[in-house]
Amino acid sequence: MSSDTPTLTLKSGEEYIELYKVLKVQGMISGGGEAKHIISEGKVTVNGEVETRKRKKVIAGEVVSFNDESVQIIAASAESE
Repeated sequence: MSSDTPTLTLKSGEEYIELYKVLKVQGMISGGGEAKHIISEGKVTVNGEVETRKRKKVIAGEVVSFNDESVQIIAASAESE
């Protein structure tokens, strides 16, 4: 991924975020129901692989892509703990 890929920082203490929440938080879709639907249809990838598990635990370092948009998940910084 290029350095201009948007990032989503996990909250302090979180080790992962569920896939459908990534799409919702990033505004890639309008709501959780829509996110779950498009994931189940195989329209979302994690690290370039199609992912159909709505509640897949996405961890720091992984890249979620949908509809020509991508976001990289990053860990919370130590200072924020």
